[in-house]
Amino acid sequence: MGAQGIVAQEFERQLQASIDVKQRLLAEARACVDVAQVLIAAYRAGNALFVFGNGGSAADAQHIAAEFLGRFYIERPPLAATALTVNTSALTAIGNDYSFDEVFARQLRALGKRGDVALGISTSGNAANVVRALEAAREAGLTSVALTGSRGGRAKEVADYWVGVPSDDTPRVQEAHITIGHIWSALVESALFGEMAKADADAAQVEISARG
Repeated sequence: MGAQGIVAQEFERQLQASIDVKQRLLAEARACVDVAQVLIAAYRAGNALFVFGNGGSAADAQHIAAEFLGRFYIERPPLAATALTVNTSALTAIGNDYSFDEVFARQLRALGKRGDVALGISTSGNAANVVRALEAAREAGLTSVALTGSRGGRAKEVADYWVGVPSDDTPRVQEAHITIGHIWSALVESALFGEMAKADADAAQVEISARG
């Protein structure tokens, strides 16, 4: 086999590995749906989402926040979502004056309020600043969600909700994370502004008519 054939074979192998992880993720769908319901309820109550992580997970945090602030499928009002990874002055000031472990937790204490949702992303579940922020979120009355790989690490132990992608391969876990984030965006959008919202309104109207 020539070099081109080896490259093609490796591409197919890695793509299949990504597909396999998402197939296994179907068995974890209940946990993903539970978090979607938490997000829907929080937004209906006028609350906000805060997302945070390191490296590739920081990029995912920004991506997910952008889907809520902008739009996903539906033209609709913006939904409050903040990635705690973007204010470099805050990150470096807190990291320098306190500790890098505090860079997300301190922002949450300042910006978050009871009923908001804090989503911490860590492939290992052991990123100290993510774990500390999840702890701070619970202390402040936010709903805390950990999005990790299969083991969950410390994040699993301190969060109100845990979604663990069934893999320990970091790239495959990160690919599944953004897929989950996209699905959450679609479900929230539909529940608040789309077909699910219309179905809820129709059901409520039927119930009112029946009472009358």
